[in-house]
Amino acid sequence: MRAGARLFAEQGVDAAKTRDIVWLAGQGNDSAITYHFGSRRGLLEAILQAGMDRMEPVRAAADLAAADVPEIVAAIVAPIAAELRTDEGRHFLRVVAQVAGQAGVRTRESPAFLAGTEISRQLSVLEKALMARLPEPVALERVAALIAFLTAVLADRAARPDPPLLPHDVFTADLTAMLTAAAQAPAP
Repeated sequence: MRAGARLFAEQGVDAAKTRDIVWLAGQGNDSAITYHFGSRRGLLEAILQAGMDRMEPVRAAADLAAADVPEIVAAIVAPIAAELRTDEGRHFLRVVAQVAGQAGVRTRESPAFLAGTEISRQLSVLEKALMARLPEPVALERVAALIAFLTAVLADRAARPDPPLLPHDVFTADLTAMLTAAAQAPAP
């Protein structure tokens, strides 16, 4: 999984070669991915699931019952931004940005790795909070845009070898503020 996450992150989910993943993992058998994950797609889903599983405890602890939009956005951003702190997390962020458009917000059909997760619940809470002030299509578009922007910004920061301009906590707070402002912008 580490080899797959690294190469999917560095070369792209569609461009990384299966034989290179197997070689980087130190496996001698070219069918190792099929044996362990069923398919290349199975490997991708396992990588995504592992990242989701790392965030679930923090997400589950967030009480959003009476939360406003800034609190909901902060609860969405903080756990995924924390993935920047490890190599494994940075690879995950670069991979998840490539599949962020498959979150199912617009179609209301979540992929299997999102079904029943805390992030799915949090996105639903955000959707409802936005629909209280915006027409449904606008609210859904805002949630989809939030996911796209969030994952793109985190993937960009994860890929940069140079020191970041902002320390992690300031970066996370600023990202949360920007996403909150965009989510709450007046309807067109």
